[in-house]
Amino acid sequence: MLILKIAHFIIALAVIAGVLLQSGRSAGLSGAIDGGATKIFGKKKGIDEKLSFFTSIAAVLFMITSLLLAFFV
Repeated sequence: MLILKIAHFIIALAVIAGVLLQSGRSAGLSGAIDGGATKIFGKKKGIDEKLSFFTSIAAVLFMITSLLLAFFV
């Protein structure tokens, strides 16, 4: 049970980190700071796609561990 709680905590941190590291759809403040340079040079789509996939997997694992904890505790 303790191992499941620790895993749940680590997965929760992974979800938080994944969400915070993703770039927003409208670029927000970072788009205002770079002055549109990303339109000229382009963005690294590969990193954004990998981070989105990682966040999705972490979210699914978080839901599964949440259900397991709800049933066993």
